[in-house]
Amino acid sequence: MRTGQYTRRAFLETTVTAGATLALVRTWSPMAFLWSAPQAADSRIEILLNEPIGRIAPEIYGHFIEHLGGVIYDGVWVGEDSKIPNIGGIRRALVEAMREIKPGVVRWPGGCFADAYDWRDGIGPRQRRPRRTNFWVDNREWRDVGIVPQKYEPNHFGTHEFIRFCRLIGAQPYIAANLRTLPASVFHQWIEYCNSPPGSTTWAEVREANGDREPFNVRYWGVGNESWGCGGNFTPEEYAAEFRRFTTWAVPDYGVGLRFIAAGPSGRDLEWTRRFFAKIAERRAFDRLWGWALHHYSSFSGGEAVNYDATGWYELLQSADLMESLITAHWQVMGESDRQRRVRLVVDEWGAWYRMTTNLHPTHLFGQQSTIRDAVLAGLTLDTFNRHADKVAMANVAQLINCLHSLFLAHEEKFVRTPTYYVFAMYADHQEGQAVRAIFSAPRASWTDRNGRPQSFWGLNGSASVKENVVTLTVTNPHLSEARTTEIFIRGAAIASARATILTARRLQDCNTFEHPRAVVPREEDVPIRAPVVVYSFPPASVTKLRLVLS
Repeated sequence: MRTGQYTRRAFLETTVTAGATLALVRTWSPMAFLWSAPQAADSRIEILLNEPIGRIAPEIYGHFIEHLGGVIYDGVWVGEDSKIPNIGGIRRALVEAMREIKPGVVRWPGGCFADAYDWRDGIGPRQRRPRRTNFWVDNREWRDVGIVPQKYEPNHFGTHEFIRFCRLIGAQPYIAANLRTLPASVFHQWIEYCNSPPGSTTWAEVREANGDREPFNVRYWGVGNESWGCGGNFTPEEYAAEFRRFTTWAVPDYGVGLRFIAAGPSGRDLEWTRRFFAKIAERRAFDRLWGWALHHYSSFSGGEAVNYDATGWYELLQSADLMESLITAHWQVMGESDRQRRVRLVVDEWGAWYRMTTNLHPTHLFGQQSTIRDAVLAGLTLDTFNRHADKVAMANVAQLINCLHSLFLAHEEKFVRTPTYYVFAMYADHQEGQAVRAIFSAPRASWTDRNGRPQSFWGLNGSASVKENVVTLTVTNPHLSEARTTEIFIRGAAIASARATILTARRLQDCNTFEHPRAVVPREEDVPIRAPVVVYSFPPASVTKLRLVLS
């Protein structure tokens, strides 16, 4: 039987005679997963190698660090004289963990902090750098969520430290510039400081005096942050004028290939996109606009990071699943003015946002724990970006450590990787791959919302990419109690071998702590091949990567 003619009926007949792979089905409990007997296949994934979507940019697997709570201080930066193992003041354990997941890019110094930051405060001898009032010290909007003890910014972590961090972990730097409180000339000087050749300018000489003769070659520059809100409370038209003023004409490239990223919308604010793009089109300024930054945070009515029920599980994932429609809606609006598709989407803030009840330390503003629910959300979102690799050029989960949807938690010498970290590790194989279309067919997950109304959610979803003769398939199963035994078929190719990496949890609220750092970690297993398909059971509440080697 030829591969292209393999049917579902034939698959079911094969399954009956050969025996399906074990299906692990469980019923949901707030405390534990209970496993029951195998079932026949109820789902199907078809991978279409001849329908490419686009290259998956490594920058999609990007990160974000802001001078906020415990992200920089007690997170990334511990100081050169610290008893905590470090590399030039940067936490060694963080560097070693980041190297393993191939981070594409890191965004800094904010966030909202960026539009209160003067980069000149963060250069020169550390003991002589000025201390400034921290952006978050007395913000009325967040006064009710807790004390912010870090009232002053010491500027110990500045441009040089950030660039060294990026180099240590193998990531490209993405700098968000201050548009709200500094003029365009200071922005241009920052570019000159970072990128001008040795000895060519006064700022290059200052850079060398501060320890780095060679230029930093920073390509990605954000022009402001959330300019509709904390970044200036502009109208789209006002911000378009500011963006043009910051980026037009006299911004030397120094052979780097500068890529300017504009402060895009919050969630589904299509009018912010439409009006900004229309204003940019009036002056034909698309040549300086590389990326359009979208922000979307997921939340649910309970608001707790660990103490949630089944409704809270599905509510949060439903909120995260909005990312797909946000990408397609904004992309459509962008095309109304940018018909040549010169501008790409940059989702430079995304993740889950909970109440501040699981902070490791009072200084960690917006710190939160991470469970398998956050891992499924991360997998769901990264798969969405992969499926839209022709539109999304960069994304940055918020934030890297000790904050919202963090990959790490740390305090003093203690350090732990969260379940979200392991999702990034599993998905790293997608980077630089060719995304291809995959068709998912599975029973929907049904649930009841807090108003007693029936709701449903897709049963399986994911993404596929190809490098040489290897297909990477990543899949999330959001169902709390049902496994999905699935036939996996690659149109136009045969599968020679398969191996699975699975991330799930024994209990729904399990999380990795300093005392129990491996409560939620992936496991691997070989997957038997029953040509021409793979039959695999995706556990409930799980993220799975299948490495499929083609013959």
